[in-house]
Amino acid sequence: MSSVPTVLQGQEAEDRAATLRNRARLGANKNLLFWYRELYRDQFRGLPNPQTLSILEVGSGTSPLKQFLSNVITSDVLDLDYLDLVFDCHEIDKLDAIKDNSIDVITLTNVLHHLKSPVGFLNRAASKLKSGGKVIATEPFFSTLSTPIFKYLHHEPVDFRISEPELGEVQGPLASANIALPWLIFFRRHEWLQRLNENFDVATVSTRPFSALSYMATGGISRKVPIPHFLYHALFSTDLAVSRRFPRFCAAFFTVILTRR
Repeated sequence: MSSVPTVLQGQEAEDRAATLRNRARLGANKNLLFWYRELYRDQFRGLPNPQTLSILEVGSGTSPLKQFLSNVITSDVLDLDYLDLVFDCHEIDKLDAIKDNSIDVITLTNVLHHLKSPVGFLNRAASKLKSGGKVIATEPFFSTLSTPIFKYLHHEPVDFRISEPELGEVQGPLASANIALPWLIFFRRHEWLQRLNENFDVATVSTRPFSALSYMATGGISRKVPIPHFLYHALFSTDLAVSRRFPRFCAAFFTVILTRR
């Protein structure tokens, strides 16, 4: 018997255990939950009554989105008992559980940089969106301040030198990543963005920065920084405003919105 399936199963079990740990840590971090709540508010701010929309979240393993929007359809490639759907998002166009042209919004937070082919996924995902439907994705932004943090203090790989918008090696949904990949697609490699043009109106792509140091100040998933919640709450709006006033200098995340043709 080949050892490859055993290796893959071992990696999946490791990723599943890590996801459950991360989900528990996020839920116990009051400041991090506040950061996510504000992110979700910002992601959906241009959509009236998101509670009435058909929303699919891709990569829901750790995500707390359903705590804030109960109508969200959660999904992940990992088989977790609290999810609505389990499937490989690279094959979303083959998913019978969701009808074509039926979804208002597909949302992803810090997921695109884990995908083998984010451009391929987005083009396939378009088949599930209604005309005028949205993909809303939040990913790391590389500014003067955030670049050394992501490159030298963050555990996930950063590679700006890739020749194609893909991951060179896939080991598992958590272990495989290039956090520079979405930023390159939407800010640096216009020809890669054009590959979405058949399904999305790339001329009207919306991108906006989200936060500078406020995510790091929570400690993120891996640790908890003991900043009193009332103080964190007070400082967050300043951090957000500064990130939008000086994005090239200090923004750490961005949200992109793609509209289905």
